[in-house]
Amino acid sequence: MAINLYRNDLPEGLDLGPSVAVDTETTGLSLTRDRLCLVQLSAGDGKAHLVQIDAPVADCPNLAGLLADPAIEKLFHFARFDLAMLTRHIGPVAGPVFCTKIASKLVRTYTDRHGLRDLCAELLQKDISKQQQSSDWARAELSKAQQDYAAQDVLYLHQLKERLAEMLAREGRSQLAAACFEFLQHRISLDLGGFEAVDIFHH
Repeated sequence: MAINLYRNDLPEGLDLGPSVAVDTETTGLSLTRDRLCLVQLSAGDGKAHLVQIDAPVADCPNLAGLLADPAIEKLFHFARFDLAMLTRHIGPVAGPVFCTKIASKLVRTYTDRHGLRDLCAELLQKDISKQQQSSDWARAELSKAQQDYAAQDVLYLHQLKERLAEMLAREGRSQLAAACFEFLQHRISLDLGGFEAVDIFHH
């Protein structure tokens, strides 16, 4: 595992290929109160690129350009939250999206455990630590433990996508998953518009 840590933007000319795993760390889980602190990316090659975001949010043209590129697929685990945070703090996210949490819920119906650690353990036989999940991501200097934790959140998403895509195809749910992924942009528009806790489809 190789980790590259940057301040406020990706370096000029960094090419992460046609499919990029993306994750975020924030000061909390409120889309209106809390802020973006870290963006993690990986091309699925065993390398993690961490972009530490200062407050107030810095101009991140290289990162924003990658996120807005419609030709680049973005892989997430719990895309709904990450997409909302990225849209609010960095800019629009374009291109196809694959969410391993949504895929897991559609196809791993034999369990209610759909966390990243659970997926890595079952599908990849990898044990990842979630110990740093609730640490202070706004600190000026991230600890090695924080960097290692953040990297793990993106390093295995390409492999998980491959396994989950196979399972979705096996169960005939690939089109349903694709429709859910396409709906995510509308879901985050509702979240950012104040309908985060409202089920508009409820009676």
